[in-house]
Amino acid sequence: MPKIVSQLNIKQNHAHGLENRDTPTKSCHDSELSQNHNFKAISTSCINSPVSQTKNTIAIGDSFTAETSNSTWLLSPSGDFAFGFLPIQDTDLFLLSIWYAKIPDKTVVWYANRESPAPEGSKVELNADDGLVLTSPNGVGLWNTTEVLSAKVSRGVFNDTGNFVLEGGGWETFKYPSDTLLPSQFLQKGGKLSSRLKQSNFSKGRFELLLQENGDLVMHSINLPSGNANENYYESGTVESNTSSAGTQLVFDRSGYLYVLGENNEKYNVSEQESKVSTTEFYVRATLNFDGVFTLYKYPKNSTESDVWTIVWSKPDNICNYIANEGSGVCGYNSFCTLGVDKRPTCQCPKRYSLVDPDDPLGSCKPDFIQGCAEDELSKNRNDLYEFETLTDIDWPMSDSVLQKPFTEDQCMKACMEDCFCSVAIFRLGDSCWKKKLPLSNGKYDPTLDGAKAFLKVRIHNTSIAIFPPNSNSTIVNKINNRETWVLVGSVLLGSSTILNVVFIVAICVCTSFIFQYKKKLRRVSKSDTSVETNLRCFTYEELEEATNGFDKELGRGAFGIVYEGVINNNTTCKTRVAVKKLNSFLLDQAHREFRNELNVIGLTHHKNLVRLLGFCGSGSERLLVYEYMSNSTLASFLFNEEKQKPNWKLRLELAIGIARGLVYLHEECITRIIHCDIKPQNILLDDYFNARISDFGLAKLLNMNQSKTNTGIRGTKGYVALEWFKNMPITAKVDVYSYGVVLLEIISCRKCVEEMDEEDEDKAILTDWAYDCYKDGALCALVEGDNEALEDKENLEKLVMIALWCVQEDPYLRPNMRDVVHMLEGTVEVQVPPYPSQISIQYSLN
Repeated sequence: MPKIVSQLNIKQNHAHGLENRDTPTKSCHDSELSQNHNFKAISTSCINSPVSQTKNTIAIGDSFTAETSNSTWLLSPSGDFAFGFLPIQDTDLFLLSIWYAKIPDKTVVWYANRESPAPEGSKVELNADDGLVLTSPNGVGLWNTTEVLSAKVSRGVFNDTGNFVLEGGGWETFKYPSDTLLPSQFLQKGGKLSSRLKQSNFSKGRFELLLQENGDLVMHSINLPSGNANENYYESGTVESNTSSAGTQLVFDRSGYLYVLGENNEKYNVSEQESKVSTTEFYVRATLNFDGVFTLYKYPKNSTESDVWTIVWSKPDNICNYIANEGSGVCGYNSFCTLGVDKRPTCQCPKRYSLVDPDDPLGSCKPDFIQGCAEDELSKNRNDLYEFETLTDIDWPMSDSVLQKPFTEDQCMKACMEDCFCSVAIFRLGDSCWKKKLPLSNGKYDPTLDGAKAFLKVRIHNTSIAIFPPNSNSTIVNKINNRETWVLVGSVLLGSSTILNVVFIVAICVCTSFIFQYKKKLRRVSKSDTSVETNLRCFTYEELEEATNGFDKELGRGAFGIVYEGVINNNTTCKTRVAVKKLNSFLLDQAHREFRNELNVIGLTHHKNLVRLLGFCGSGSERLLVYEYMSNSTLASFLFNEEKQKPNWKLRLELAIGIARGLVYLHEECITRIIHCDIKPQNILLDDYFNARISDFGLAKLLNMNQSKTNTGIRGTKGYVALEWFKNMPITAKVDVYSYGVVLLEIISCRKCVEEMDEEDEDKAILTDWAYDCYKDGALCALVEGDNEALEDKENLEKLVMIALWCVQEDPYLRPNMRDVVHMLEGTVEVQVPPYPSQISIQYSLN
């Protein structure tokens, strides 16, 4: 496993900061120069001059409220640092934070509530027993220092180093840093910096700097949300050996020098030898950037408005060389990393791939076309489907499926073209061909590959697959037979008398006219009656009308249409119960072939936790879908039946896992990935053995786009809708994760996500909000009151609630994907403490 190991005196290299461009070099990051990392603009007078509030100490009982008119609570004696609430860009939320007061862009050096931004009107208060306590306007706790205090607090003091101290309580901001160190600050063993998630997102990010218990200073990426650490990409090497003692502290001294202090008081330099900075002339900070680069910055104290933070040094030298055995690497999946002249990583999607989240430049890329073995089988010649995009000196070293050697370049491309699992082939060393499959990880540009070529297989036409009717072969045979027939007729004519020829010609004209009319009728029939694929049966409307006894017995109804019970004849002796969904006619105004193509995709999905589509009817304006029959109704009727006692706890856990596995299949494993967009208990059916089966998947893609959304432009059901729908954000599979989190809480509590409550119980009306309160207060028993089985299984109960709270986070990037959810449910991944799901997200979901 390659890693970038520091010798503590690596030659100087440059890397950019969190939000402040530090060199004049033009690049794709230049827009960061003038932007403060997602804080709203505050007037210059408010920034550069002390406002009416200039004190640097607070007494017990003092408080401060988050509002846009005044952000500063305290100023350090010199006025260099401010402490208070800063508004987060494009939101009505605030961070309790410390920032440089005299720098126009208000660079933040510490923040408290990174996982629970505070709504306007929130209040921070100092009390003796709990220290600082941050609460929302409705009194919900967002953050506090209670658990880390050693004694009662006497007062709070903000000093000139930028450190806020609770005197008597043993707590200070320097002991609990966010992503930045300041001069005179140090890290003890176990202390760490955590990067932010993105440039504009202060939540915990993918990178950590940590002083390990063995004294080694390391940096590594982590897998969110579990926090499991990957391999180190930086190591100081300050462990105990024959020639040195182990490190005990990471020290950032007042002269702006950074070093690891050993047990015998040795100083192991982290800073470059030539990089001392005068803290008298410059503000200095060391920040772990959101892309994993640890950088020392300086800013002139006698600054002008044109000044920016400049880089003194950064670690590691080339983060693109970092390879993670588990995870995507520095960049997301199917992306590749290029190191800029400023030593900052830039992640790029290959041609014909695009970012899953356009707002996350370090994120994963997805192909803009369909590729897979099932699709390839529909074409006789794969060269008609695919072509290669050639990339030079690009590699994804951890995604190999097979090595072919010796191979020529042409053989390498041919082998990938003929392999339906192959997405890219790397040809290098003159005779070696590595075939690779999606997802591609740890991608990077590497000039040492000496001209190696990456052949990326992409679809020639960026369209969905063509659908070949099952009788296409017979059409070809008919054309051949027709040609042979005309040859035979010509031979007869040439060998016959004139009278016979006239008779033949008249007969041929009559027959031709008859055949033409017959084929015209046949074509009309075939347009409506041919099957999409051999695994889907095409029914006539009359067949389904008979099967449902004139659409007599209604099983249920929803946004897509009405479901009826029916019985179809497979043959003379076998009958099968089915559910026939009669789609609302106004929803399906689109082209007939498009309807068929989408049905083909749905018909190719097979998973034990999905309701299987058996057939369809596309007769005239009617659109009907035939599904296998589910005998135990819906999850909603199973959970919310007040006349019966709560369903078996163990069975509910199995249902939760089954639903999660079904969503993993839809999001990651089926031929065409599907976002459901309306996960709710009414769309989860139960089969004969009470297995959870997801229904209505893929139907969103069948809708005419003009009719596919409600008047607010939102798909889904009240209470289950993620915030992305309301904020014009990209809609990804994470909207299903949010809905699953709500459903999981309903499975736990056997109550609906929104219920009418008396005034004294109105705090229980919204399940997601109440569940977090119960979790925070250690009162989960209230969620499962009267459910003895759940009360006896407190470990699983707490785990499930924590998973659900991760799923309903406002920020989609904080939510786990469904595969991670399955791992957490199964106990193979530890569940970390979830942050508070934003009240704003919950309120949006209910609107």
